[in-house]
Amino acid sequence: MELIHICEVCGKTAILDEEMAYNQGWDYPRRMGTFGIVSPRTCGDCSITDTVWWKLACEKVPIEQLDVHQKQVIWRILHEPESITPK
Repeated sequence: MELIHICEVCGKTAILDEEMAYNQGWDYPRRMGTFGIVSPRTCGDCSITDTVWWKLACEKVPIEQLDVHQKQVIWRILHEPESITPK
């Protein structure tokens, strides 16, 4: 299944199947993580330390203190795979 992969750090997008995404270094379900669970959504060039997951899990930033972009990332993750299905 092809999905829109969106790097939450740099904004890069690509429509890829899970094997292509994994081979290009994307951290995306199904090979990395699970749909609907907040975890990193990055391309092969960006760091996990710049993700919403890192802010929440490692830096213990409360959701209320996240910026608009970070809250949009959470919404997109919670609504996967529908939110990343090509139209």
